[in-house]
Amino acid sequence: MNGKTITQFIIEQQRQASGASGAFTGMVNDVVLACKIISNAVSKGALVGVLGSAGSENVQGETQKKLDIITNDIMIQSNEWAGRLAAMASEEMDDVYSIPAQYPRGKYLMLFDPLDGSSNIDVNLSVGTIFSILRCPAGVTDPQVDDFLQPGTTQVCAGYALYGPSTMLVLTLGHGVNGFTLDRDIGEFILTHPDMQIPADAKEFAINASNERFWEWPVHRYVEECLAGMNGPRAKNFTMRWVASMVAEVHRILVRGGVFLYPKDTKDPSMAGKLRLMYEANPMSFIIEQAGGMSSTGRERIMDILPEDLHQRVPVILGSRNEVERIIGYHMAS
Repeated sequence: MNGKTITQFIIEQQRQASGASGAFTGMVNDVVLACKIISNAVSKGALVGVLGSAGSENVQGETQKKLDIITNDIMIQSNEWAGRLAAMASEEMDDVYSIPAQYPRGKYLMLFDPLDGSSNIDVNLSVGTIFSILRCPAGVTDPQVDDFLQPGTTQVCAGYALYGPSTMLVLTLGHGVNGFTLDRDIGEFILTHPDMQIPADAKEFAINASNERFWEWPVHRYVEECLAGMNGPRAKNFTMRWVASMVAEVHRILVRGGVFLYPKDTKDPSMAGKLRLMYEANPMSFIIEQAGGMSSTGRERIMDILPEDLHQRVPVILGSRNEVERIIGYHMAS
């Protein structure tokens, strides 16, 4: 075997932390195992009848795919038993998931989106899993919703698994970002992308152009300038992408730079944004910032937001620092 396994990597990181007990390493390993199981389920697709709608809706009112439910169960079953978590919360569940009484409880809280981009499943495009780890407040033995409502700056770990041509797991423990590729021959994630860094400048942006008529002026301005290319004020040509999977979009930015926008718009005035703060925006913002990028709503840093609800939605603009700063500047000028 060539390369360092994810378990070796985490243990080496924990050795540098005073008072480390091994519980954190074990917890991340439980998440890694869940991602391996999900990768296997996703790869089988129609062969085992897991494609298509489940005929139900999640708390956001979105139609659930069969794999949304299956992957949610995998995340719970892989992480509830070991005594490392105090509670969990999922995009697919209305309320906090309490650790069953027969299992010990630990000192961490986990939030996750078990299958990001699940609308891509039936057409065999990339999907992923996103997770965020928080510390359980001191003295709390039965965590409730309020215990999860911590700003993104309090995250101790965040990561995602990308189920594409190869399965990758990208992780930050607050000291940079590292990427691991699943070697299916040995069943291990191997370090293949150490110290991932996002270029400050970019020529690529990702946005759902079908919502153009609902965008605010700062977003209109930014996109129009990009589309004008060499003949516009930016004096360079841009490429536009849209995968409809946040994991795939963020991974592309980590590998080659760019900016991702799911901005506030007027399509549904009752919604502040589309993406979930706790399950998507915060963990991805932690990863992006640790890789040298920037993440904002357009008006404030995402990880500074004080959450008000477990399923709160926010606008998201993240990626290469200079591009995000430009978009923020347009918002401030409006």
